Amino acid sequence: MAAITLLEAIRKGLWEEMERDDRVFLLGEDIGVYGGAFKMTEGFLERFGEDRVIDTPISESAIVGAACGAAMMGLRPVAEMQFIDFISCCFDILTNYAATSRYRQNIGIPMVVRGPSGGGVHGGPFHSQNVESFFLNTPGLKMVEPSTPYDAKGLIKAAIRDEDPVLFFEHKALYRNPRIKQEVPDDDYIVPIGKAAVRREGRDISVITYGVMVYTAMEAADRLQEEGIDIEVIDLRSLLPFDREAIVESVKKTSKVIILHEATRTGGMAGELTAVINEDAFEYLDGPIMRVTSIDTPVPYAPPLEEFFMPQVDDVLKAARSLAAY
Repeated sequence: MAAITLLEAIRKGLWEEMERDDRVFLLGEDIGVYGGAFKMTEGFLERFGEDRVIDTPISESAIVGAACGAAMMGLRPVAEMQFIDFISCCFDILTNYAATSRYRQNIGIPMVVRGPSGGGVHGGPFHSQNVESFFLNTPGLKMVEPSTPYDAKGLIKAAIRDEDPVLFFEHKALYRNPRIKQEVPDDDYIVPIGKAAVRREGRDISVITYGVMVYTAMEAADRLQEEGIDIEVIDLRSLLPFDREAIVESVKKTSKVIILHEATRTGGMAGELTAVINEDAFEYLDGPIMRVTSIDTPVPYAPPLEEFFMPQVDDVLKAARSLAAY
């Protein structure tokens, strides 16, 4: 096994699923001849042909609408958003049609909508959003966001095989990050949707997070270890459904919690996770649940402003020290 990037791991998962199942096909803007804006699908057109790697017009509503119809007819479409921000263009189709289809008519829509998310790369407000909270209140959808190459391959394969619509978020700052390269098996495996991973065992404070913020949490944990504060890091991996049991078990062990995510604060994942902890583990808490998130503004374009906007290691350190002293 060679160490590969997160982007290459997703490529491998897509390629293997297309080899395994001829119902799987890709559609999106510039994914064929050009190979994708991030070269995710480079070489796919030559291998699988234009019937299974489809260049589309610049219309996210058309892309997801076509994917819905194809899925209802028995295919397994994987629709790419060139940047996940533009998923808002097909919000109606995803929330009112795809998510409700099984409930309305007992017809699953086994499709994946995937694309690059997140900031930190100076892309400005149209190319840097984290959109998970837009869909958190939509029964019938699933959402995943891998932080490691191993999980990226296993989760994309699980998403394609799922019988219902899955939104697959890929943080673009992780795509080619050499620091997170990982050996990924060549054999067929999946990472189950809905299961979290403990990235670091700890006894003092639980940091619950996902995506690129896993690495922010891990760096903060290393620095806090020198101060005698032992941090446990929980990587959700799946945002809907999320692993309620893993969250509660960690809280019972540490009794103090920081919820860390890059998305803006109001109405974010942190609020829902806080409610779950209050419902299931309130008596174990020895301090207030703390949120470390981006601030409630559009994503700034200027690098210094974007850095101020996003959660940094120092923000986690500040929250952890305050909580440890509580």
